[in-house]
Amino acid sequence: MAATTEVPTPLSPEELRKTDAYWRACNYLSVGMIYLRANPLLREPLKPEHIKNRLLGHWGSDPGQSLVWVHLNRLIRKYDLNVIYISGPGHGAPATLANCYLEGHYSEIYPDKSRDEAGMLKFFRQFSFPGGIGSHCTPETPGSIHEGGELGYSISHAYGAAFDNPDLIVTVMVGDGEAETGPLATSWHSNKFLNPIRDGAVLPVLHLNGYKIANPTILARIPHEELDALLTGYGHKPYFVEGNDPTTMHQKMASTLEQCILEIRSLQQDARSTGNTTRPRWPMIVLRSPKGWTGPKDVDGHKVEDFWRAHQVPVLDPATNKRSLKILEDWMHSYKPEELFDANGTLIPELQDLTPSGTRRISANPHANGGLLRKELELPDFRDYAVKMKTPGTLYTPPTDVLAHFLADVMRRNMSSFRVFGPDETASNRLTAIYAASKKTWLAEYKPEDADGGELDVTGRVMEMLSEHTLEGWFEGYVLTGRHGFFSTYEAFVHVIDSMFNQHAKWLEKSKNELDWRAPVPSINILITSLVWRQDHNGFTHQDPGFLDVVTNKSADVVRIYLPPDANCLLSVADHCLRSRDYVNVIVADKQDHLQYLTMEEAVTHCTKGIGIWDWASTDDGAEPDVVMACAGDIATMESVAAVAILKEHFSDLKIRFVNVVDLFRLMPETEHPHGLSDRDFDSLFTTDKPVIFNFHSYAALIHKLSYRRKNHENIHVRGYKEKGNINTPLELAILNQVDRFNLAIDVIDRVPRLRPIGAHIKEWLKDQIIDSINYAHAEGIDKEEIRNWKWPG
Repeated sequence: MAATTEVPTPLSPEELRKTDAYWRACNYLSVGMIYLRANPLLREPLKPEHIKNRLLGHWGSDPGQSLVWVHLNRLIRKYDLNVIYISGPGHGAPATLANCYLEGHYSEIYPDKSRDEAGMLKFFRQFSFPGGIGSHCTPETPGSIHEGGELGYSISHAYGAAFDNPDLIVTVMVGDGEAETGPLATSWHSNKFLNPIRDGAVLPVLHLNGYKIANPTILARIPHEELDALLTGYGHKPYFVEGNDPTTMHQKMASTLEQCILEIRSLQQDARSTGNTTRPRWPMIVLRSPKGWTGPKDVDGHKVEDFWRAHQVPVLDPATNKRSLKILEDWMHSYKPEELFDANGTLIPELQDLTPSGTRRISANPHANGGLLRKELELPDFRDYAVKMKTPGTLYTPPTDVLAHFLADVMRRNMSSFRVFGPDETASNRLTAIYAASKKTWLAEYKPEDADGGELDVTGRVMEMLSEHTLEGWFEGYVLTGRHGFFSTYEAFVHVIDSMFNQHAKWLEKSKNELDWRAPVPSINILITSLVWRQDHNGFTHQDPGFLDVVTNKSADVVRIYLPPDANCLLSVADHCLRSRDYVNVIVADKQDHLQYLTMEEAVTHCTKGIGIWDWASTDDGAEPDVVMACAGDIATMESVAAVAILKEHFSDLKIRFVNVVDLFRLMPETEHPHGLSDRDFDSLFTTDKPVIFNFHSYAALIHKLSYRRKNHENIHVRGYKEKGNINTPLELAILNQVDRFNLAIDVIDRVPRLRPIGAHIKEWLKDQIIDSINYAHAEGIDKEEIRNWKWPG
């Protein structure tokens, strides 16, 4: 809709005066955070020694953000709204922090940042200061579930928070620089997944202040009609609030924001009273205000306000330049702090009255500290889904299909607090059984043929969209507001969310280890499947297990990696992960048929230990072994077991200790991870002087990284993915990377001294098997029958 020429006046003169005063207080605090280390209320003339030695922070988006927050407060009080706020502009934390402080919640959490002059000074000094807090909405910021800094995830976080929260309104401020990112562009489509009956609402505010760090923003430089068409095309109903006069903009924002809130309520009421789940055209706001609004117009002859120079620190040298110091002092005095704060430095009572009370304050809303609202999942007994077996290594079953039946019942028991996420791959990853409990969320257009296997439903709880960024953002927003979920994706494409994982893991580490006021939240559970070793037709580009390397770079306090070797172990691991808190759990399990090795009782014991000896696959009978055969990962396990069978057949007196690793972090010393192995435990498994052949799912260097401090490290020889492969059969791909049964057996012969003089003929036979297997694969396009259906000979 076009911008109106008639300015509405919903605020009385008195309301307008107070609203503007509160907004000035927000802006004053935002500037103070960036610049001041003393004289917080300008009770004396500003001096160089009052200025921080390093000026770090972002001013440009703060006035616009505070404008929205101030007007939200009015409507929260008027309509008793349940609102959280997400700050999308990267480092726009001063606005959020200022509002938290004025609401009083900041001082409740951090009593030394009291609502007086002394507390204000500490509040200022900590910002972007060593030993203090960062310039974005870090975990230390009350009311925040979105750190910012890395751009693109604000809208997806907002929708994740709104799912299954029918009374919650999530207002998300989208920076126009942020709006240029790929993740943000896809996340506009989240409105096609929001059910007006069971979910809350998201109110996006696209903040067009025109500039990034040193460039104009695209959406601020296209015609009004084009922008309107773009946002309308995304399915929104855009309202435009544009201008630079504070008095006019207060009235416009008050009117427009109230209209949007009332429309949201009307749309929800209609859907909930009639049962009509037709996708609404939800309102949104486009706020066009100057970059660095109310700041210096120019500095040293250079335009600042409404230009990119206002993005970060508008006045760069006030501590060393008298003219700049005067500009800063005049700027801060323009907000008239003497009218806003009393003699003690406390916000005056008439302005305090503008804030909501208790948990209705945005900064104190419990949804932004989601662990406070967390309810435990009601989980079925995973043992009931066990694969029944008698002899290890003789029964094939697809592990993820087994898991799907367990997850379906988890869904059935938690129909308002559990969702499954995946990028168009739930069925491909053999998790189809979940659809029996709940289908895929879909509020876009339906066609008759969708009824034939489309699995679409407005009430579905399986979230599928071909954007890993958006899915991960939804998932993070969902768990940070206290709910639970499970995310499956192809191994080759999980790298898409590398940096999102990084930020979330760091958020968890800070929250878990340093902020006792943040309650534990459910874990992010990521299932990686469609693995590197079974890319039969996708080829080399789909072969990358390196996400595990990314995960191990994070603190062991908040990340775990599990490589269950079979379906029963996968069930045990999944149950553990769904019960855990404050972790990112990464599970690696294939969707193809795999051998089953352990009964459910054995699997529970093995997964509880995280690493252990398989007696049935060992030949050392408790004596000192000649060699340790270790493995982690389902393909690695199968090839290792097959190698043991070959060695048993040809060297009956060879003493092999077979070790399987489920929890990769167990390889770490106890001093680095509370669940790691002591040196004594490690030695008892891997010996102190015998060769260890470690067959690994991923890159070999990762095992060396985790075990480099161990005494026997020089004798640990790791086999893993070597960037070798293309369109291969499973065995051929394993051979190319030397993780196959034949190469493993050759490695043992080469590394066990007493086998070297007697193993030459067996080595030749093994090499022949390698050549023959590759030739067969190239001739027939498939592995030999005895390979495809190989079983443990017992």
